Amino acid sequence: MESTESYAAGSPEELTKRSPEPHDSSEADSAEKPTHIRFLVSNAAAGSVIGKGGSTITEFQAKSGARIQLSRNQEFFPGTTDRIIMISGSIKEVVNGLELILDKLHSELHAEDGNEVEPRRRIRLVVPNSSCGGIIGKGGATIKSFIEESKAGIKISPLDNTYYGLSDRLVTLSGTFEEQMRAIDLILAKLTEDDHYSQNVHSPYSYAAGYNSVNYAPNGSGGKYQNHKEEPSNTVTIGVSDEHIGLVLGRGGRNIMEITQMTGARIKISDRGDFISGTSDRKVSITGPQRAIQQAETMIKQKVESATERATD
Repeated sequence: MESTESYAAGSPEELTKRSPEPHDSSEADSAEKPTHIRFLVSNAAAGSVIGKGGSTITEFQAKSGARIQLSRNQEFFPGTTDRIIMISGSIKEVVNGLELILDKLHSELHAEDGNEVEPRRRIRLVVPNSSCGGIIGKGGATIKSFIEESKAGIKISPLDNTYYGLSDRLVTLSGTFEEQMRAIDLILAKLTEDDHYSQNVHSPYSYAAGYNSVNYAPNGSGGKYQNHKEEPSNTVTIGVSDEHIGLVLGRGGRNIMEITQMTGARIKISDRGDFISGTSDRKVSITGPQRAIQQAETMIKQKVESATERATD
């Protein structure tokens, strides 16, 4: 549910008092280097960040100077029911934008709890697997130093191989608001040292190319969200043998839901006994943009092939 209340927060200058100014030109250059951060929020929290008519997200972008994007409603990080927020800009802008969002979400949760003592909360960052080594460090030295310096809990999830094409891991930060922000300062600075990470700023949902991020266009948009131009939608029908259709569906429909969420394609399987003419193959109809269809078809074939290969070993 979108928040209808206006939200007043400190200026960007006030927000950055926690972080020391760069001491030399190289640090100053690093602070201006384009970067980004991605993290997960519930659907309800996403509505709160957007605000009525996009008022809150517009305010946060104006105050921080950062660009804030969200995955669409019902487009979740694989294996979760959480949407993805990406904040991009310079390190200073990204940290300011994230602080505004987390401060709002923490304040609302704190008001609901009604406790005077600030509880320890958690935030899950989405980090490419290739960049996690820099956060961990040799023998875990870097992550240990980050934990000691920030006083936040920091845990990095293993790579989830059950989702085809997923190359991101979740970095969970637990602690008070200040502890989490100190940890984010350290992690973001380390990630931004990695040129490969910084270059990925324009592909926030690389593991799910079917996702369309939502950008807020404040000029002349009438307070509405403008989505990327929709690609033309087509339907392709492929055949999957009746004995293998369960591999496509998965237990409780998990596989077909995963493919749908990760590609953005719609998938329909024909009823039992409804075969492609002259075969015993069920009809699997895939609808969506061409790229989504190709990805879904590849994932379906890989599900079947991987299972049949295991059966013949």
